[in-house]
Amino acid sequence: MFRGSMVALVTPMTIAGEIDEQALEALVGFHIEHGTDAIVAVGTTGESATLSHKEHSYVVKRVVQLVNKRIPVIAGTGSNSTDEAIELTQAAMRDGADACLLVTPYYNKPPQEGLYQHYKKIAEQVAIPQILYNVPGRTGCDLLPETVERLASISNIVGIKEATGNLERAREIIQRCGERLDVYSGDDATAMELILAGGKGNISVTANVAPAALHAMCKAALAGDRETAARIDATVADLHRVLFLEPNPIPVKWAVHKLGFGSEGVRLPLVPLSVALRPTVLAAMQKAGLQCA
Repeated sequence: MFRGSMVALVTPMTIAGEIDEQALEALVGFHIEHGTDAIVAVGTTGESATLSHKEHSYVVKRVVQLVNKRIPVIAGTGSNSTDEAIELTQAAMRDGADACLLVTPYYNKPPQEGLYQHYKKIAEQVAIPQILYNVPGRTGCDLLPETVERLASISNIVGIKEATGNLERAREIIQRCGERLDVYSGDDATAMELILAGGKGNISVTANVAPAALHAMCKAALAGDRETAARIDATVADLHRVLFLEPNPIPVKWAVHKLGFGSEGVRLPLVPLSVALRPTVLAAMQKAGLQCA
């Protein structure tokens, strides 16, 4: 249903931690101009964990308005409470999102049957396309391929963001689910290989700062052109690494700031990028040909 480079958009903030409306508008325009294929609003990179429900819905609604149907908008609506995830998903559908991205329930560590029932209930309650999101390194919860295969039979569960970086895992899901479920990378460093193996795109952190390159890489990989995809990916390989030197979205928030979009402000308990790491991130941006402020 969705293809290509899908940016996991940062939520621009002031140093004081308030949403920066002007920077958000400019950032959405930047992605439209540079070929981003879809925008994921208020996912992990958008600091969903520290936005209030009111702010969460506001950012989704505002991104939908700014995009104005030019590309799809996917809203992050996951929670470790099934009822809360339903409420957020209903709000995103009401506010015009094209789909929702639902991270596995974090901290409470449900068994596989609990994960199946969680996603099944959300899909039954809210008639919007839904993308599963598996990132066990952050959640302490792993959505296994056999459970993904069960969920693929639910008509409005249309994809999975597989962020383990495990290509064998991704290949297994593709083999099990076939055309019933699209598989997207959630790991920039292995995204090219996942797409070449049959994945449909990349939900990307790096695309926040290098949208044109990520769009071009995904396009080439979707066409099966390994040589072109690898050549483009090599230009941003250092970014894939340095944007995770501290927990996401700390480095990418600073990098977006260096491109001229708002401040490096993040909300506590996150703090801005360590001063010692800033030259390393800047060097990777410059190597990728980015114009920094």
